[in-house]
Amino acid sequence: MKRTVSVLVALVLLLWPLAPVQAAVEEAVLAGGCFWCLEHDLEKLPGVLSVESGYSGGNLRNPTYRQVSGGGTGHQEVVEVRFDTARISYPTLLRAYWRNVDALDGGGQFCDRGSSYRPVIFTQGETQKQQAEASLKAAARELGKPVSAIRVQIKPLSRFWPAEGYHQDYAERNSVKYNYYRWACGRDRRLDQLWGSKARSSASWVSAP
Repeated sequence: MKRTVSVLVALVLLLWPLAPVQAAVEEAVLAGGCFWCLEHDLEKLPGVLSVESGYSGGNLRNPTYRQVSGGGTGHQEVVEVRFDTARISYPTLLRAYWRNVDALDGGGQFCDRGSSYRPVIFTQGETQKQQAEASLKAAARELGKPVSAIRVQIKPLSRFWPAEGYHQDYAERNSVKYNYYRWACGRDRRLDQLWGSKARSSASWVSAP
């Protein structure tokens, strides 16, 4: 009888559907000028689960758009990207980030000027920091510039503060205004000038010489 029960238990365990493997979800917080644009550019990547616009980098708690854009808070406009590491790696996400910013401009991005629009990679943990530093060197090499010419900062993340609801998914909900703003700001023209055929992509870096 005991042997029969053991055999039945073994069969049940073998035939029982295996529980799905949980995706390893990570977050990346990135500043690259207008968060409407960076949100729209990164949410299309395969493996990206969600992108939320917000603020980070300063000390003011619960900042508002008016406070951040007015200056003095130390915050930048950022996006928080949640991604499935089984489908897209952090270094691949960073390649897409670099190809969507002007890496040579530390005073803002495109037509948006001031501290709140500075490009920053906010890292979480030593691994992200090392990978971000490696990506900075690769970006400089691809642009044919010394690392000292790159104006994207790498800083540890303190906290991400979500932006107001009307900023979320702005490109989809206000497509006419968004597309005009993006064109008038010259974002894509500058990206094409800097990155050529790899602008707005996550294509591999150029090979080291």
